[in-house]
Amino acid sequence: MSAFFSRLQQYNDRRLFSVFLLGISSGFPWVIIGSALSAWLKDEGFSRSEIGYLGAVFLAYSINFFWAPLIDRIKLPILYHWFGQRRSWILFCQTLIASSCLAMAFIDIQSQILYLALAALVVSFASASQDIAIDALRIDFFKQNEAEKIPLAAGMATSGWWTGYAALGSIPLILSDSAVWSWSQVYFVIALIMILLTLPVIWVNEPNAQRSEKLKALELKYQDKWKHNTQLPLKVRQMLIWFLVTSVEPIKEFFDRNGIKLALSILCFVLIFKLGEAILGRMSIVFYKEIGFSNTDIALYSKMITWWVTVLFSLVGGWITAKHGIVKGLFIAGIAMSSSNLLFAWLAHVGPQTDLFIFAVIVDGFTAAWGTVAFVSFISLLCSHTFSATQYALLASLGTMGRTLIGSFSGVLVDYLDGNWSLFFMLTTLMIIPALLLLWKIKTSIKGLEETQ
Repeated sequence: MSAFFSRLQQYNDRRLFSVFLLGISSGFPWVIIGSALSAWLKDEGFSRSEIGYLGAVFLAYSINFFWAPLIDRIKLPILYHWFGQRRSWILFCQTLIASSCLAMAFIDIQSQILYLALAALVVSFASASQDIAIDALRIDFFKQNEAEKIPLAAGMATSGWWTGYAALGSIPLILSDSAVWSWSQVYFVIALIMILLTLPVIWVNEPNAQRSEKLKALELKYQDKWKHNTQLPLKVRQMLIWFLVTSVEPIKEFFDRNGIKLALSILCFVLIFKLGEAILGRMSIVFYKEIGFSNTDIALYSKMITWWVTVLFSLVGGWITAKHGIVKGLFIAGIAMSSSNLLFAWLAHVGPQTDLFIFAVIVDGFTAAWGTVAFVSFISLLCSHTFSATQYALLASLGTMGRTLIGSFSGVLVDYLDGNWSLFFMLTTLMIIPALLLLWKIKTSIKGLEETQ
């Protein structure tokens, strides 16, 4: 019992609450281009395949590691002076998201679908960039001798993300079911929410990670190595050194630290671990509406219930993962997370039964929360503090890439199955098997990384 209260007391940390608040800002944009946009398109008569194709805008989350080094190094004018490196980028991205939502509110979805897709793409790129800064800020909060805080921070980040995605995300769906609100007006409300989400960024403290000193030391190392190279002009050498330290060193350090074989295995695992969950998630709103649930039903039963279940079990999952280890957490969470999809297969078979819907949502929220906490803890463990933004962005992008590319064809898969939702959910259950086999192969090496922290 004393150990339990000792773990519970660890949550009494301003930094963990900061992680929660920033997680809200990270989760809400997924509603803008995810569930809200899917519901809008469905209400306007667009097909499952068309809705699925538009999900390709999420690709920005898969490739944000390409510009993560720039967010690490470029100092935004004015904003940097007031808020520092991480928070200035967060505020800048939030402004872009809010502006894009206002633009979407003025678009005629039937005749200007291309403009809607472009606005959604801007939201996606701005949100993916915001995530780079938020994730780097979370990793920078905790020193290397605070490894036990990693799962706790992952739990708080997951709780915050779901608060933004589910709790705030229920608002557009509830408003859209009212005869008073059109979807264009709903997107005005969404823009206002994004503006309000800038307020916590002002409250959060910017950590001193001493990255500038470390990066400067690397640049001096390159300069000393190339000081006798007179073939390249000085300015060209300086630009090349800046590029190598900013973009190449983070990847080189990751492979040097883990070895090529283990590093490639890790990257492959990250790519496929949550594939089934993502494919299910992309079609979930369409599935709920097709079997007979209204937007309000989805908001109350899916969004709101999933929110408090995920918030609660993210904290529990963070505590359990901190106690028993990240590898065991990944195994158990992966099996539970995929198995919960069978409840949706049952729901598809029996029809819109509210009690079963609520039960499925609760179980799915619990398993998804634990899976996310274990997964975020895992990739956070793999990051060097010197290159936290770039390395985390690389790993998180890979985790999103498989889900985005395959998830975009989820509507095609349902159409290919002639709308057989039960079979669709059964297939998503089986998608965890390759990831668990790979995890079993590398489990000893991952446990070694935990022990050396």
